[in-house]
Amino acid sequence: MRIGYFDCFSGASGDMILAACAGAGLDIEQLGHDLAGLGIAGYRIEVQSIRKQGMAAWQFDVQMDPDTERRHRHLGDVRQILDQAELPEAVRRRADAIFTRLAQAEAAVHGTSIEKVHFHEVGAVDAIVDIVGASLAVEQLGLERIVVSPIPTGSGTVTCEHGTMPVPAPATAELLKGVPLADCEEPGELTTPTGAAILTTLADAFGPLPAMTIARVGVGAGRREGVTRPNLLRLLVGQSGPDSEAETDEILVFQVNLDDLSSEVIGHVCEKLFDAGALDVYTTPIYMKKSRPGVELTVLAAQALRETVEQVLFSETTTFGIRVQTVRRSKLARVHDTVETRFGPVRVKVGRRNGQVVRVAPEFEDCRERAVESGRPLIEVMQAARQAWHDAHSA
Repeated sequence: MRIGYFDCFSGASGDMILAACAGAGLDIEQLGHDLAGLGIAGYRIEVQSIRKQGMAAWQFDVQMDPDTERRHRHLGDVRQILDQAELPEAVRRRADAIFTRLAQAEAAVHGTSIEKVHFHEVGAVDAIVDIVGASLAVEQLGLERIVVSPIPTGSGTVTCEHGTMPVPAPATAELLKGVPLADCEEPGELTTPTGAAILTTLADAFGPLPAMTIARVGVGAGRREGVTRPNLLRLLVGQSGPDSEAETDEILVFQVNLDDLSSEVIGHVCEKLFDAGALDVYTTPIYMKKSRPGVELTVLAAQALRETVEQVLFSETTTFGIRVQTVRRSKLARVHDTVETRFGPVRVKVGRRNGQVVRVAPEFEDCRERAVESGRPLIEVMQAARQAWHDAHSA
């Protein structure tokens, strides 16, 4: 199996992703030919080899003609471009999933629907080229599985169309929910909304470098001059055995026993832990010393969140001690897809093992939103999403 590992030690943006792909063997001439199928004029792509803070790297740039209008587009406008484009169907679906994920993040930030969201920077030609280009690169490089390292976001503030915002920007934070982040005090915005949307949509897994034999290394440079680290993104492309789709990683399990905390407070603690990025939080009824009824609160989290989880447990509960252990997980390799149902778009999580689809699970929040909008039962929407996915992949 051919694996691509994005090592985001200094964040990611759309142009950095494509630059790293160029360094890993992406045929730029072919990419330009394929992008011409979008039917968008007024730009040209430039790729060059540079040195970034002493490191050899590639840089990808979309040069706009001076008279090209920078339009604000809705998701429908972008989908019309994709539908009319001469693109392989897998590339079209991949790009649509990235744009849909961006629209969902923007809608959540601005309290509106995905149909009403205005893409600002993301609706511009250069962002469309980045997203479709990344989708084409996955196809051209033959990446069958994509793994992404924990992602640093940077620190401080960033200036965008809505003014000065804290890092990560609101849309970026929304896109990175549930994704392991890396601690980083580098000032500025390291991960952009476009970069976050591309990586979180393409990723089958997040974590350390998987077992693989490295064949190519691509290094993509961003526009920033780093203070504590160079503004670079690495893509390692290699080969692994047939069993690598049975994904494994190591996580932390935290456990505390509580017999003097109200259920309301425990519920509040669970919410705080989920907000902090915990993978799962649950309680188990137990009997403690002197036959006191209590609960065992269990938290599953990435190793990078140890300090955060312990801070929440010590500050928000009455515990005097936390049991912590490292466990190894075996998981289905996962990919996210977006399907069109008669109720609207729904994201679907697909789990594979040894090349075979084992599970297809519609995203609950999408299904609930479509059920509310349509007035139909939730279970009917979920069944429609599963059927739409199977219909799209049975041909």
